[in-house]
Amino acid sequence: MQRENIRNIAIIAHVDHGKTTLVDAMLKQTHTVKEGPESANLIMDSMDLERERGITIKAKNASVLYNGVKINIIDTPGHADFGGEVERTLKMADGVILLVDAKEGPMPQTKFVLKKALELGHKAIVVINKVDRPDAQAEEVVNKTFDLFVDLKANDTQLDFPIIYASGINGVASLHQPHHPGAKALEDLQSDNLTPLFETILTHIPAPTVNIDDPFAMLVLAIAYDSYKGKMGTGKIQAGKVSKGQNVVQIKVHGEKVTGKVGNIMSFEGLNKVEVQEAVAGDIVSISGFDDISIGETIADAQNPVQINPVHIEEPTVRMTFSVNNSPFAGREGKFVTSRNLRERLMKELETNVALRVDETGSTDSFLVSGRGELHLGILIETMRREGFELQVSQPEVIYKEENGVKEEPYEILTVDVPSEYQGPVIEELGKRGGELRHMETSQSNEIHAEYLIPTRGLIGLKNSLLTKTRGTAILNNLFDSYKAVANINSETTNSHGSLIAAETGVSNAYGLNNAQERGTLFIGPAVDVYEGMIVGKNNFDTDLEINVNKTKKLTNMRSSGSDDAIILTPPREITLDFALEYIGNDELVEVTPKSIRLRKRILNALERKRANR
Repeated sequence: MQRENIRNIAIIAHVDHGKTTLVDAMLKQTHTVKEGPESANLIMDSMDLERERGITIKAKNASVLYNGVKINIIDTPGHADFGGEVERTLKMADGVILLVDAKEGPMPQTKFVLKKALELGHKAIVVINKVDRPDAQAEEVVNKTFDLFVDLKANDTQLDFPIIYASGINGVASLHQPHHPGAKALEDLQSDNLTPLFETILTHIPAPTVNIDDPFAMLVLAIAYDSYKGKMGTGKIQAGKVSKGQNVVQIKVHGEKVTGKVGNIMSFEGLNKVEVQEAVAGDIVSISGFDDISIGETIADAQNPVQINPVHIEEPTVRMTFSVNNSPFAGREGKFVTSRNLRERLMKELETNVALRVDETGSTDSFLVSGRGELHLGILIETMRREGFELQVSQPEVIYKEENGVKEEPYEILTVDVPSEYQGPVIEELGKRGGELRHMETSQSNEIHAEYLIPTRGLIGLKNSLLTKTRGTAILNNLFDSYKAVANINSETTNSHGSLIAAETGVSNAYGLNNAQERGTLFIGPAVDVYEGMIVGKNNFDTDLEINVNKTKKLTNMRSSGSDDAIILTPPREITLDFALEYIGNDELVEVTPKSIRLRKRILNALERKRANR
């Protein structure tokens, strides 16, 4: 039977194309949340980090009620680094809304998530968002999107997708294509709400087809924690029905079975979870009662347990070493500083972060952590830092594979948008890093849009380099493509830089920093504690330089220690975690504590460093 009173839909798009803003409008117009000037924006981005960075990191569920039909909405991340979140959540949906920016068109991440959705057989509704942008080009974007569907080998029913033109921030959608860009586009839409979008969801997205008489089965696709109910597994019920207190079997990924009992059943109503006594196939619910449940496991009927195939998650491509902080300042600022704390936290992260891998190393104090990219691992480090952890991490490195006796490395599709006057430096930098130009076009606004195939190794440290060369105007997007034979590039020269290194432990002062700032860019100001081997700046040349930033001016018979001209210091460069991970070389580490981010040499003593280099 088909459950006509329910629809399950995932919203997928490239980062910053407006998914979360559109979900806001859907929640407000169905009165799920209060409308008005005092109501919050980006309601689904509930994590602090999501709000600060303006990106979605974790996929989240909500539901709205429209004309008596419950629409379960899953808001997914747009960054390729969080692709693992999208891959598993698409299994909960019966159809997708593909959101495309009316200026940028389909971007790399659009391609990745759409491919996954089409492979699962989902139908799509294409929403051309931000049609009120002055540089919007809706018609071109529709053509590019259709070409993308064809490239991804969509079947005939999937190719027959409806197109909605919308402005998520204004909460309007229409089936009419606007003839003008900018503010006039809103008049062309002839609509003042999202009704056309809701109606299209009801007519185009199929209701879940279920068999309620089959034995109960549900695949766990997300894990939630509740301080009273414990660990809860979330997923879409594939068959049968389940009620509170029912005897069930938990089937692990490798087929091992554990008997158990259903504790609480929580259904999504609006943004909240509401306890229900019973749920049937097609519903998205969270079930408690299992202490040790993981993503990819099946909860099934006790009499006729049937395992559902677990979702396949793409492998990680980048790894870093997370180790216990052993700098002279270790233990000053953090709450959790031991290897046991670090190990427990990383193992806990594995339960919910499906694209992450953690491996032991020869040392008990360090772990190899692999993920989808620098941002994926950077968000984990930032989250741990805020929880009170103190650790040090190494430079990101790519994961190699051996295939038929050939050593292979990951390659990515990189798109660069940059004003045409910076075209030369960008092409030069990418050529040096092994980038192969696939496609290039110039827009009406004299902007270059270039697509490259580049080894992931070539991307490490690229962002800082390009932003410096293009005065902050370059926009980069990358997406994993495939493993290919190792490229002939020297990654040590592509990310080469010289550092200014503190020669002794002490407190920096203006006199010492004044001498140092002539040598390069400083990362610290006066009155900062430093230790020997800590990186205090970037040298103007590609060689390291030891420098004494604690040096004070001595008092002599001829003059007092403070009588010279006032010292004017250039403000230091702010060290963010993203910058630090991009900056460090293979003999450097980032020391991360709840209060500070410091850069340091792996070997702190200058004499020992020279010996090691020999």
